[in-house]
Amino acid sequence: MNELEKVQDYTNENFEDIKHIDENGIEFWYARELMPVLQYSNWQNFEKIIHKAMISCENSNINVIDHFTDINKMVQIGSGAYREQIDYELTRYACYLIAQNGDSRKKVIALAQTYFAVQTRKQEISEKEYSSLTEDEKRFYQRNLTRKGNYSLNQTAKKAGVKNFDQFHNAGYKGLYNGETADDIARRKGLRYREDILDNMGSTELIANLFRISQTEEKLKRDNIKTEKEANQTHYEVGSKIRNTIKELGGTMPEDLPTPKKSLKQLEKENSKQLKIK
Repeated sequence: MNELEKVQDYTNENFEDIKHIDENGIEFWYARELMPVLQYSNWQNFEKIIHKAMISCENSNINVIDHFTDINKMVQIGSGAYREQIDYELTRYACYLIAQNGDSRKKVIALAQTYFAVQTRKQEISEKEYSSLTEDEKRFYQRNLTRKGNYSLNQTAKKAGVKNFDQFHNAGYKGLYNGETADDIARRKGLRYREDILDNMGSTELIANLFRISQTEEKLKRDNIKTEKEANQTHYEVGSKIRNTIKELGGTMPEDLPTPKKSLKQLEKENSKQLKIK
């Protein structure tokens, strides 16, 4: 197998295979598992790259500990003995910075840079960074936040007594979209059956939905909602109030915002194909 074929083996799936999800639905990677994927065999050398990435993070006025978490593991070294091993829990942004500071001569490093940058950026992003993103990058970023937000909202709604989650989410959409359900929105956008409507929204529309999601979760908790009927009504009211706010500010109604020409899933597939060609 030549060098190019070896690099092509490092597809997006390799990075996804070593991804972990914590109890809150937040993704992270272990540095020790990332190291061999990036073709580093020596921990001391790889840790130097991690420290450079931390400096890059700090120089961007971003809290390092939000993205690089020191953890100590006890690993077996033979004969039943154990020793402490240093590792790090890394956010996607931390992985991106590590790739940025890696050995640029390695083709897999370029692949990692693209993967961690395009999929999504970090959860906490500065206003300056956000403004420098392209519209599609903003969409990926906001979509990632809505995905995490919906996961958290579902957990809260479940505790509030919600069992029919399609009905619960449609209540929110109806409030925000003047009576439209998720299926209505999909038909208006001309989407195929079961195609994700959030993957087919621009960044402004995603932001409106993220606000609906976060405010609904907060209100469910604050008002100590305990029945499915109340939860659905709450979701509708929050969506409706956000709609009224947009109207009062002279903004464009969510249903009048343009649908992007390409879904985020399409963009991901195109990016994956480009990576495999390189």
